[in-house]
Amino acid sequence: MNPLKFNIKLNNNKKISSQTGLVRQLGLFDSSMVMVGIVIGSGIFLTTGIMAKSIPSAALILLAWLVGGLLTLAGALTYAELGAAMPEAGGQYVYLREAYGPMAGFLFGWVLFLAYQTGVIAALALAFAEYIGHFFPSLGTEHTILALNVPFFRNTLPYALSAGQILGILVIILLSIFNFIGVGLGKSIQNLFTVIKIGTIAGIIILGFAIGKGTRLDLALNPAGMSFGDIIIGFGISLVAVAWAFDGWNNINFVAGEIKNPKRNLPLALILGTLGITFLYVLVNYIYLYALPIKEISGVVRIAEKATGALFGLSTGALISTLVIVSVFGSLNGSILVGPRVFYAMAKDGLFFKKVAHIHPRFRTPGFSILIQALWASVLTLLGTFEQIFTFAMFIAIAFWIAAVAAVFTLRKKRPDLPRPYKTWGYPIVPAVFILVSCGILLNTLLEKPVEALAGILLTVLGIPAYFYWKRRLKNGNTNERGSSSENSTIREKN
Repeated sequence: MNPLKFNIKLNNNKKISSQTGLVRQLGLFDSSMVMVGIVIGSGIFLTTGIMAKSIPSAALILLAWLVGGLLTLAGALTYAELGAAMPEAGGQYVYLREAYGPMAGFLFGWVLFLAYQTGVIAALALAFAEYIGHFFPSLGTEHTILALNVPFFRNTLPYALSAGQILGILVIILLSIFNFIGVGLGKSIQNLFTVIKIGTIAGIIILGFAIGKGTRLDLALNPAGMSFGDIIIGFGISLVAVAWAFDGWNNINFVAGEIKNPKRNLPLALILGTLGITFLYVLVNYIYLYALPIKEISGVVRIAEKATGALFGLSTGALISTLVIVSVFGSLNGSILVGPRVFYAMAKDGLFFKKVAHIHPRFRTPGFSILIQALWASVLTLLGTFEQIFTFAMFIAIAFWIAAVAAVFTLRKKRPDLPRPYKTWGYPIVPAVFILVSCGILLNTLLEKPVEALAGILLTVLGIPAYFYWKRRLKNGNTNERGSSSENSTIREKN
């Protein structure tokens, strides 16, 4: 064969191979909107009243939101180093794999697929349907369209299917199709809905200060006279609620393989996004506490609606419901966008179905990965058991956050020559603080909700035999490939 022709053929094959991969098409603004849009969902409109039951103090509630923001910033600063050094699809999966081996990465992906990411999607889809029910009751989660008694061994289990569940599934499928068609369409939806929700929240804050009819805040740390131990426990429980409201801050790392200039834009998106979210969260909570005395907030779930109603002297139910719908829709779209990149990375390593690693030749998206995520999230939506699944998955999610942040220490020793265009500000104190505080939250959760915590641990442990199954399957596949190569080599030698 002519050597020149052979080189041309190799170069053409490389070009074709590169064209079948993911494309970097998310700029700094897009990346920031994905991060902010995922984080700001429904939590900020629902959480504060629940927190007030555990810590009936305006000062402690504001402090909890500030601590949650600073803790998230500590994590973001650390993930920024990991993402800039390894700007690949999969994010946290990649960091755990490189620091601790393939099993650690697989277990993260296992929990992410079975319960965490898909559970978040199911939860958001049902929250969307619940608030749509404010305007159209026949489409809400309260409208039951089917009731059955399902035989289960010698017992029967009641099952009710609501119109809201069907609507939730339809929304999941619709947004999955949009993200299947291309990252460009997915990011456009994300940018639009995130800008709208930021603008609306900012409007509530500005109007609250300008024309709101509130009262001066009582900033006493312990107005209810709680014991020190009860304050610590209550503050810990509140931090779990705050962590839920900040949840998703690390998901932008999942799409690092599609961010332009990730060495610069990924750290900036993480840092700017976290600072912006914390600023909004603290201010909007100040407005809630300015609008209503702490006793009137305690236990109120739809706190945003009640507080804005008190501030402006009108019924704001429709306004807040619309805001939550917009907010949840954007968060749902972002979650659907980023999750499949982790499963894609697992499949590329041979630790998931081979087809999940396939990139659509026209749309340049991990189409099959998007499909299976949509299907499983729809099953969780249909079952309506996502709340229990998500509760114990959150415990494990925090544990994996700790492991990923600790990977900064591990990789600096294990791979000192790894290019690090951005290094964690405040290292080693910042990641150490994140790890210590997060361990405290885990311990508090284990003591207060042992069943959910142990269920999360059990789910993770069940992933170990699954890992060895995929590892054996990968090994057998490689053996067959080597065998085929050997046979082909023998045939060529005979010829």
